[in-house]
Amino acid sequence: MSTELKKSMGFFSCFSVAVGCVVASSTLVSLGQGMGIAGGGFVFAMLAAWLLQSFSAQSYAELACMMPHAGGIRSYTSVAMGSLPAMAAVVLGYIIPNVLAGPTEVAIASQIISKNFLPGISPAFCGGVLIGFLTLMNILGVDFFSRLQIVFTLTIMVSIALLGIIGLTGIGSLPAPELPEAPFNAMGVGVLGLTALAIWLYIGIEFVTPMAQETKSPESNIPRAMLLGLVTIFIVDLIYGFASLKFVPVKQLASSNSPHVDTAFAILGRSGMIWMSIVSIFASASTINTIIGVVPRILYGMAVSNELPRIFRAIHPTFRTPWVGILFMAGAMAIPFFCGIHNAPNLIVFILAACCSWLFAYIIAHINVIILRRRYPEVNRPYKTPFYPIPQIIGSFGMGYAIVHIAPVPEMECAIFSLVGVMVAATMLYIVIWLKCIVKQPLFKPSSMEQVLKEATSKKN
Repeated sequence: MSTELKKSMGFFSCFSVAVGCVVASSTLVSLGQGMGIAGGGFVFAMLAAWLLQSFSAQSYAELACMMPHAGGIRSYTSVAMGSLPAMAAVVLGYIIPNVLAGPTEVAIASQIISKNFLPGISPAFCGGVLIGFLTLMNILGVDFFSRLQIVFTLTIMVSIALLGIIGLTGIGSLPAPELPEAPFNAMGVGVLGLTALAIWLYIGIEFVTPMAQETKSPESNIPRAMLLGLVTIFIVDLIYGFASLKFVPVKQLASSNSPHVDTAFAILGRSGMIWMSIVSIFASASTINTIIGVVPRILYGMAVSNELPRIFRAIHPTFRTPWVGILFMAGAMAIPFFCGIHNAPNLIVFILAACCSWLFAYIIAHINVIILRRRYPEVNRPYKTPFYPIPQIIGSFGMGYAIVHIAPVPEMECAIFSLVGVMVAATMLYIVIWLKCIVKQPLFKPSSMEQVLKEATSKKN
């Protein structure tokens, strides 16, 4: 049975995937709370976070275009540092965070559907239908996946921008309330301490890179998709963020669990609330769709390299999709959702711990670029990071800063870093057992570039 993926994604599909995981309901909450905490000065934290994520995009673009393989960060790290760091980057950077965060997005969407559109229908049923629908669409083919992402992304970005413009201009909006005047940046230089919060506005932009094996002209489409995605997200968030400050008191923004909905209601009343409810559903669906669509490609790449059981190599004979990995990720999100884990009072600790893991993957990507530039200077790089190695050095230290300042309040630090320690220990134990006892591979022996490039073009049985 062939295990070759289908190459059919163009620029707009790549752009939608890059943006689709970023613009989640949780990022809209982060935007509102950040504006509430820092006022207009939050824009400086947004700019600092944007710069760090643009450096991450540069590194991922260079790696993905040099090695257009479905394994993503796993493939790059395998060549740079060996199997153990490669597997750790995937598990800690992508599998665990998305298994923890995915059920939350399902819960947000299902609760909105049940409350505002289908009263009397349980959120559990709505969430189950949503997961089932997106799973089926991903199994049917990358074309279905990418078309859904285009619809989701356009709806989200256009809606947020329009609501923000209506609020800022006052055209068609309710009268803006008379709010107490507040300084533009009362926190001064201290606002940069919110960079860790602002970075969640852009996290996940690199999710398009594991799709390189299914992308037409990845050397141009993937870098453009990530960079244009970052610019678009910044502009749209800036518009909506300042509209939030015009219509909602900062204390309400800072303390609300749904500041984006509060803003829409203040701008257009009930119609605005319904509009933003639909946007929230699409934002959650976009994130879920991206997780179900992209992470299985990483699992596929790991299985091809004997870093996961062979069953994850399976490609549907008709639709050319990694259907086993798709079902695995759907199940990994569905189980905690139906068990009610998303209602746990300490869920924020799990999410922030997962975010720590995600930032770890960004640091690994920067280190990969530096190592591979030295080890393989002659290899063709269709895309090269400008001003190398400055973006990699600044990006690595910046992500480290964000990890250290991950806790919004000091009381959470112990719980967050304890959970990170448990995840790291469990991940390393699994990897060592798998590599040493199951497949008997060395832990830190780098794969050859030729081997990984061969994986990207060969058919396996």
